[in-house]
Amino acid sequence: MNGMFTGRSTDGEPTAGGAEPEPETGTEAGTEPGTEGTAPPRRAPGRRRSRTVLVAAAFVLVTAVAVVGALGLGGGDEGPAAPPRAGSAVAVTRTTLVERTKVEGTLGYGTEIPLPVKATGTVTWLPEAGTTAERGDTLLRVDDRPVVLLYGPLPMYRELGMTAGPTTAPEPGANGDTDPGGGADTGKGSGTGTGKGSGTGTAPPPTAPPAPAPPQPLRGMDVLQFESNLAALGYEGFTVDERFTTGTERAVKRWQKALGLPETGRIALGDVVYASGRVRLGRAGVRLGAAAGDNALTYTGTTRKVLVDASAQEASWAVRGTDVTVGLPDGSPVKGTVASVGRQATSPEGDGGGSGGPPTVPVTITVPDQRALGRLESGPVTVEYVGRKREKVLAVPVAALVALAEGGHGLETEDGRFVTARTGLFADGMVEVSGPALREGLKVRIPQ
Repeated sequence: MNGMFTGRSTDGEPTAGGAEPEPETGTEAGTEPGTEGTAPPRRAPGRRRSRTVLVAAAFVLVTAVAVVGALGLGGGDEGPAAPPRAGSAVAVTRTTLVERTKVEGTLGYGTEIPLPVKATGTVTWLPEAGTTAERGDTLLRVDDRPVVLLYGPLPMYRELGMTAGPTTAPEPGANGDTDPGGGADTGKGSGTGTGKGSGTGTAPPPTAPPAPAPPQPLRGMDVLQFESNLAALGYEGFTVDERFTTGTERAVKRWQKALGLPETGRIALGDVVYASGRVRLGRAGVRLGAAAGDNALTYTGTTRKVLVDASAQEASWAVRGTDVTVGLPDGSPVKGTVASVGRQATSPEGDGGGSGGPPTVPVTITVPDQRALGRLESGPVTVEYVGRKREKVLAVPVAALVALAEGGHGLETEDGRFVTARTGLFADGMVEVSGPALREGLKVRIPQ
């Protein structure tokens, strides 16, 4: 038609123009890539470059993730990278470490001791527990007689007063009771048998009793102790020495009159009790109407102190004169000093030695500033003492220590390195450290 011829398409249909079309590729020709008998599709140069850039970018991303994971700063294939590990940095310091240890104690007046009451009879008056008595005060009354407190180390062991002087026997021949010549007077005559006596043999007059010697002073250190107290109470007229004289006797009578006692001038064995100073009276060992005795009344000192049952194995700190800190129940600290340490270790109360509890020794701690204790008379307290001491050593907070996989301890520096640290004394939240890589001022991390 019209000088044009018809050809056939690939599907057998005639095409216009009489020229056969070029074979189509891929999906444009209706065939699937990779089918047998078809040529592989050609790719445009631009698409190959895009794919190369994407592969390179993926490689860089994977490499970055791997590096971050190796540094411990992140991980995982999904999500954003983890932030750096939290924690504060501190410097290694050079300081002095002091080990302080606390033990439990009890505040009070000490152990109650029986008063050495020598009076015999019926107890007719007792003081209230907790009463303070001083020189010249009445401790108790026995048969309604006061038992008075005096100061001194010697106990009352005998009656004090003037002693009677020794009597003197008459000398031989005195008062005509014996013949100086040695011959006895027979009362018979010595005549020549006239029946009448011519001698001097008359009966002697009766002998007079010997005159008593004047009283003699009593001597002794107990006299000096008593006279010192009598003078301290304001009585005069005698010399304070080891002689109980008539002057002492007159002063004693004045003292007895003031006490309402018979003025005998003598001090009976049970009239006085000696102590080292002022006392605080404790519980009575008898009731009114009972017989007096050594356990009639107990006492303590008037100074509050702290008693500690310290472990015998850890009592090296308990040395007389050692300074300690006493923590009161309200939390306030008070300075104390070790006054005495027991020499005998005992098992815990009620233990009986069967439970294996550690033995203890008693430690007494005095508190010089009694006003700092306030009105507290007794109660549980803590005693803090200083143990070991290390001067000018490297130290870090205990929280900075980390456990190493190979064993021991280490410290993490700011740049993430771990260095070995040998530990020493632990005190007040700090620990002594040493090692070749450690120096003063080195910053280390406290992990959180």
